[in-house]
Amino acid sequence: MPNPQRGEIAAVLDGRPRTLCLTLGALAELETVLKAENLVALAESFEAGISANDAIAIIGAGLRGAGAPETDAEVAIMRIDGGAGGALRIVAELLKATFAPVTGSA
Repeated sequence: MPNPQRGEIAAVLDGRPRTLCLTLGALAELETVLKAENLVALAESFEAGISANDAIAIIGAGLRGAGAPETDAEVAIMRIDGGAGGALRIVAELLKATFAPVTGSA
């Protein structure tokens, strides 16, 4: 079960429930793949829009951040309920869990 306090989300990929998390290592991977200078530039790049390649990279990094072995090539052929719109909803939820301010007691 995903732990929202750690930035984890749940998603169904290829008909299987999965946990995704953008750890610092996963974010570093995305900085490299998406050619962002730093975390601020990475977050700002998502405001301009998300390409299909971006969605694949983000979902793949989220899976690997949660300990799964899938490559981006494997993510690219996964079935996602709702098609491209479903993939974008997963990406949006994962980015919100990662970059949204933490609320509650420390």
